[in-house]
Parts: sequence; structure tokens; C-alpha cells
Amino acid sequence: MVQTPMTRERLFALREEIARLEGNCAAAARQEALAGESGHARKRENHRLPLGVPALDHALEGGLPLNGMSEIRSQLMRDATAATGFALALAVLIQQQPEADHAPVLWISDTVTSMETGIPYALGLADFGLKPERFLHAAPRRLEEALWLAETAVESGAFSASILEVKGNSAHFGLTESRRLGLRAKAAGRPLLLLRQSGEEEASSAPFRFLVEPAPAKSRLLPDRSVLGGSIGNPVFRLTLEKSRNPAPVSLYLEWNPHDRQFFPAHEPERAWPAGRLSAHSGSRLPASANRPGRPQELGSVLALDQAS
Repeated sequence: MVQTPMTRERLFALREEIARLEGNCAAAARQEALAGESGHARKRENHRLPLGVPALDHALEGGLPLNGMSEIRSQLMRDATAATGFALALAVLIQQQPEADHAPVLWISDTVTSMETGIPYALGLADFGLKPERFLHAAPRRLEEALWLAETAVESGAFSASILEVKGNSAHFGLTESRRLGLRAKAAGRPLLLLRQSGEEEASSAPFRFLVEPAPAKSRLLPDRSVLGGSIGNPVFRLTLEKSRNPAPVSLYLEWNPHDRQFFPAHEPERAWPAGRLSAHSGSRLPASANRPGRPQELGSVLALDQAS
């Protein structure tokens, strides 16, 4: 079929009009998609988990951020159980969120840290308020493998929370690795808890850092309404928010109730002894046996004598 010049001009005009309409539709679709992504990003950025303690939530600017990395540390290895308990309590609260969608918690600890602190115990997790069937534990052999696994876990979005447990201040885990982990968690919109056992303060990309120390349990109320002190009760933490936007650190005592799965503010214990002065036997010391020698006397000053020729 032979096309006249007029027909060809009309055909070209129709093609240009179609292209213009398709371009406008595509541009509108792109703008809508970008607007939706920015809305979701703003929603994730403002999404925080209130801990139920007004003083702490105010210091956290609304609660624990659920779209990035937060750091928890203990000063000494003997305080590792307190830092671990606080991290597990946060994992319990995160799993209760509707957006968690029954996703499991992933606990990552390298071999060296597991040898010092042990591995999670299913019955203990259940008593603490966490569901063992929604808990996974990974023990990479090297710290580099643990870092790679943490990055992969937050990027996958398959876990409600990821916990990376490391020991001390390793040369293989500095500010560069911390910044990369924080960016991966923020881009994925997932919470990542960095649990540093027996570590010192150092530069970190985490907006919040908690120092967790053990504290005496509160007095327990018995069925007859009497109060029993000095017994085993709900765990209590001495929590110090040492890194935040506040000019001064915030320090307070928190009690974790595993039955209610909730934090409660606790009062400072009336009689708190330094950790080094605590005795393994709180009772009075018995006298030495009559027919046996007593305890060996403490040595006095030791002098270095000149060697005889």
C-alpha cells in the first residue's frame, strides 16, 4: 500500500502522541514508586520500640530503633550474663511486634566468644520469655565469617532481630566494619544488636550504646504476702546509656519480668557492695577446728637476698 505524504505525517504525529502519553505515564509511575519508597523509608526511620520506662524512652528519643544497629557491652567477662540477658529481653520485645510476623531471632557468636560465655539453652530461653522454636544460633569459626553472616542476615529480612556477639575490641572489627553493618541494617530496615562482651569504649556507628552491669534482684513477694529478700528473683540490670544525643550518660536500674515480658523501673539497692568485695559465703566465718591447724598465715614482705658467692 502506497502512503501519501499526508498519511505519513499523520502516522508520525500519532506515534509522537503515543510516545508522549507513554512517557508521562511512566514518569508518573516512577514518581509514585519513589514517593512510596520514601514514605516507607520515613516510616522505617521513625519506627522505634518503646521499652516501657519513660526516662529511658525519652533518652532514646522514643524507643529502641528498629531500622539499624544498637550496641550493648559489658566491661568484664563476669558481667557477660547481664549483657546477654538484656539483649535477649530486647529480642523478646522485638518478636512481639506485629511486623515481626513470627520471624525467628538469629544469634551469631564466634567460637572464642562461645567458649567464654557458653551457648544458648532452650529451657533457659523459654524461662526468660523467648520461644525456643523461633530462635536460631550460629557459631562461625572466625570473626570475619560472623561479620559476613550478620550482614547477610539483616539484608535477607528473614529474621525479626539479629544479634552479633563478639569479644573485646578486636583489630578485625573496627569503625569501618561497624559502619558497614550499620548501613546494611538501616538499608534493610531491620534491627541489629551488637553484643560486645568485656569490651572497652571505642568509636562506633551505632547511635546508641548501652553498658549493662548486674544488680541485686528485688525482694520477692511470697504467697502469704510476706516479703523475702536476698533470694533469686527477676533479673535486674544496671543500665547506662553511655552513647546518645544526650550530653550526659543516663543511668538507671531495670527489672525484667519474663512472665509479663516487660521492663519495670527498679530502685537502687540499699546495700550494694563492690563486685570485688562480695563473699562466696555470706554467713559468719566458723572458728578453726580444735584438732587441726588453722588457715595458713599470710606472707609478709618478701625480700630479694643477694646470691651467695
